[in-house]
Amino acid sequence: MATEKFTIDGSEVVEKIKELIRQGNIRRVRLIHEERPLIDIPLTVGVGVAAATVLAAPVLAALGAIAALVTECTLEVERMEDTSGEKSEKQ
Repeated sequence: MATEKFTIDGSEVVEKIKELIRQGNIRRVRLIHEERPLIDIPLTVGVGVAAATVLAAPVLAALGAIAALVTECTLEVERMEDTSGEKSEKQ
């Protein structure tokens, strides 16, 4: 699994997470403020983008409320590694 970190303004948190969900290869998202995790969102692998967005709607609403209280935070994203490209290169 690959991990990425994004430092963003609190007002941009919900939009950034929606964008990450649309990419589809996200396994987990953590919202961190001042080195302390505020919320940890596990995303199910294999769920369609539309379904993931609908299932995450209550979580996104909570994130919006939390994000309104912080000025700057870090999103830590765990991505599933794409192994299909490696397999096709070996063949």
